[in-house]
Amino acid sequence: MKILVISDIHANLLALEAVLCDAGSFNAVWFLGDLVGYGPDPNECIALVRELPNLTCLLGNHDAAVLGMIDSDAFNAEARLSVEWTRKRITPDNAHFLQSCVPKMSVQGVTLAHGSPRTPIWEYLLDTNTAAVNFAHFEDDFCFVGHTHVPVIFEAPSGPYAFTAGLIIPQPNNTHQLQPRMIVNPGSVGQPRDRDPRAAYALFDPNALTWEYHRVAYDVSSVQQHMRDLGLPERHALRLSAGW
Repeated sequence: MKILVISDIHANLLALEAVLCDAGSFNAVWFLGDLVGYGPDPNECIALVRELPNLTCLLGNHDAAVLGMIDSDAFNAEARLSVEWTRKRITPDNAHFLQSCVPKMSVQGVTLAHGSPRTPIWEYLLDTNTAAVNFAHFEDDFCFVGHTHVPVIFEAPSGPYAFTAGLIIPQPNNTHQLQPRMIVNPGSVGQPRDRDPRAAYALFDPNALTWEYHRVAYDVSSVQQHMRDLGLPERHALRLSAGW
């Protein structure tokens, strides 16, 4: 069995299509939040994700902001512009779909959270100390998160005097054997921030407990031009090619 694990599409349709093509066959999809925000194709991305098999879909902070569940003033000026632009364009049906999503749940013995198990909407797991604290906030063997746009595997602190999590930086097209307990991030489909502009995703086998980490190139320049044509912030377009 293979589960496609993706996160942070951010309305980047070409990146999403590249991931789905590259991933091949899979039995289910776990999406870890932020379907919209930043990118130019929110409705198209939502429509495509909704059609994926055996979908589990989380709510991200940008999704919540577009729905008015989070004050857009909590975002920086450019992100706020993107949120407000998306609010004007998202269809009622797609907004209703986002409203049905939650930021955290447990599925097949895995905790899924957009940001972190402790603070599912907002917290960024960017360092080993923050990750270590979060192991107390889920009971499953594994927790899959998004939000940072950076692929990483955190291992639970070992020993009575260990206060930082172990850290593994997965390499593209490698398979990692997962061991209880770990917090795992597949990276971002639509706006990577690890200096690699290629879309990121993972394939998880819940029986073998393997994590196949992948990157796939897509036509970044076309997405950038589409964003410029729509008047979206230039900084968000530039980030796509820089991977930051």
